[in-house]
Amino acid sequence: MATLEIEGRKVSVTNLDKVLFPETGTTKGNIIEYYVAIAPAMLPHLVDRAVTRKRWPNGVDQSSFFEKNLAASAPDWLDRRSMQHSDRIVTYPLFSTTADLAWLGQQAAIEAHVPQWRFDGNEPGPATRMVFDLDPGDDVDLARCAEVACEIRELIGDIGMTAYPVTSGSKGIHLYVPLEKPLSTSGASTVAKRVATLLEERSPDRVTATMAKAKRTGRVFVDWSQNNGKKTTVAPYSLRGRTLPTVAAPRTWDELESSGLQQLRFEEVLERAQDFGDLLAELDPAMDSIPENGSTTDKLDKYRSMRSADRTPEPVPTAAEPHGNDDTFVIQEHHARRLHYDFRLEHDGVLVSWAVPKNIPDDPKQNRLAVHTEDHPLEYATFSGRIPKGEYGGGDVSIWDSGTYELEKWRDDEVIVVLHGSKARGRFALIRTKGNQWLMHLMKDAPDKPEPKSISPMLATAGDVLGLSDEEWSFEGKWDGFRIVAEFMHGSMTLRTRSGNDYTEKFGALQALANDLAQHDAIVDGEVVVFDAGGISSFEMLQNATRDDIRFIAFDLLYLDGTSLLRKKYSDRRRLLELLTTGLDSVLVPPRLTGSAEDAVAESRERGWEGIVAKRTDSVYQPGKRAHTWIKHKNWRTQEIVVGGWRRGQGRRSGGFGSLLMGIPDGNLLRYVGRVGTGFDDRALDTLAALLAPLEASDSPFSSELPAADRKGAVWVEPVLVGEVRFYEATESGHLRHPSWRGLRPDKAPKDVALE
Repeated sequence: MATLEIEGRKVSVTNLDKVLFPETGTTKGNIIEYYVAIAPAMLPHLVDRAVTRKRWPNGVDQSSFFEKNLAASAPDWLDRRSMQHSDRIVTYPLFSTTADLAWLGQQAAIEAHVPQWRFDGNEPGPATRMVFDLDPGDDVDLARCAEVACEIRELIGDIGMTAYPVTSGSKGIHLYVPLEKPLSTSGASTVAKRVATLLEERSPDRVTATMAKAKRTGRVFVDWSQNNGKKTTVAPYSLRGRTLPTVAAPRTWDELESSGLQQLRFEEVLERAQDFGDLLAELDPAMDSIPENGSTTDKLDKYRSMRSADRTPEPVPTAAEPHGNDDTFVIQEHHARRLHYDFRLEHDGVLVSWAVPKNIPDDPKQNRLAVHTEDHPLEYATFSGRIPKGEYGGGDVSIWDSGTYELEKWRDDEVIVVLHGSKARGRFALIRTKGNQWLMHLMKDAPDKPEPKSISPMLATAGDVLGLSDEEWSFEGKWDGFRIVAEFMHGSMTLRTRSGNDYTEKFGALQALANDLAQHDAIVDGEVVVFDAGGISSFEMLQNATRDDIRFIAFDLLYLDGTSLLRKKYSDRRRLLELLTTGLDSVLVPPRLTGSAEDAVAESRERGWEGIVAKRTDSVYQPGKRAHTWIKHKNWRTQEIVVGGWRRGQGRRSGGFGSLLMGIPDGNLLRYVGRVGTGFDDRALDTLAALLAPLEASDSPFSSELPAADRKGAVWVEPVLVGEVRFYEATESGHLRHPSWRGLRPDKAPKDVALE
């Protein structure tokens, strides 16, 4: 039996490789890792609340059970309280440490449920928050739930309350409302019922507050009853025992008001928490907000609680540092699971910090979201380096800009500073909107704009385009090549792939376009392709293309001569792109497809194209995001995969490999999706053999044992090579049927690969 030591407490763990989510291969070890990592955000919403556990000891495809009473075998260090129920006394665990959550995962207790009240000493206290559970009836989707959530926000806003949304990880949405003054649980239920009933009266065809299931078809059920002192709700950040490892995930109101809202998986939730902190920070008091015995807290206590000096190169001072001059700032580019920028101001002995997903604004017409995070030590202002994967904020950190600032105003809800940096210059305002969410604004008297940063390409969502209106959507071909964002600045050219790799030298043939655009500064999104004899883009031919074969297809313009176009409508960006490239032979801007979506799909098939992409004409460009305002339709199915091994060949291929063993990343391992043994020409066979030889490994990189037929004669390799295959369909078990090799994807890293 293995033991984890967490904050001085020992947690016994077993069966870490046991798969609890068969669909994704997620193991008990993955679940424990998630709960340990999410602890700083999750624990404030659990502290002093009785925790009921829902356990799936044999996985989510098997039976589950609720567990209230704490077993006698539970570790002595777990805090606990006993309550008199109608027929027995039940002892509940109370969670307040990371070790508590690790123990939760060890129990295969995928879900944690808590009431809206806290213990007051040894007795149940009043409710400190209300919750509305928005449960969609038959024929109701998550978007309709989001609409109802926004209506509830307005209703309770009228009585001076604030709501915080959480997608439940199941089908619906939870809305939490902090209570300025605690209420009895019956009082909280009464208020919640009044809100739900009023909403039902306003929209009886869309909303019901009635418990009867027959009333729920075609409506959103606003369940107010979970405020009852005897009921519980799945806790924020808790995993859910669904087919996929989704989470009760805190969201922003902007997300609820946008299209494409979906439930989030635990990897995404952890990434968001690491990048932006706890979006529910204002719902419950922070763990250290009330010092015991009148003691005072160090401003860096929270920072230290999230890091260990022996596991991260970040500065972790043991004592408070002397104050500086309160006049320095730093902006750090942070490649965590999602790129963002950390804006820090020296103030009162610490670096007060905000995570700014899209970097500081460069236009007075823009407002940028800034999420207030924990204070950092002053020495962090010079930190750059790699935070190990698995640690809080894991990823590369570099200094994007630094300098001094002049302070004009510093209040709890508003900060105004004048920045003096090499890129960031001007007068900026930070305004708190709700909770830990602020808006950052460049004021009109700003002297200069920062240079544009490198932009990650916006991604399309796979979906059905048939029926889309050609008045609201634009249709264009989907090209079979390397996605490239081309930056032309001050006469120089930089070409970056989707994963950020620099391909300027590889595709040096595009220098002709740089010469043509020498009088402009521009960032262009497009695809590097090679056309076959029939004029069809061929990814296979691109693998061995010569300089003269390469062409650049441009389909979006993101920046032009000092002006960011990211927030402009697609139709406007496209018009500017066409004007910029008129008469140039060094770039192709294919005309948009005319007619309906059905016509566009038919034309793409007739021409032998990979497919089409439908783009909303009013869509803004969202760097690095897979958005539902761009939808891709493929005429054949392709999938990027990671090579995890190979099987020895026979006959003509004896002495080399006969097939490659394919996987999709799943945590630190690969989920097996089958083997591919066709589509290789002689050059591909030689290239792959040379690449695979030094990568041989003793252990399988796959998360589960392969079928005996596929395992026979297998040679494992380090999972670093990314390729692409074409296939007919996927089986129920997730294996690709009739795959054919298309080529290596050196422009992609394994972390970029996901199931299409």
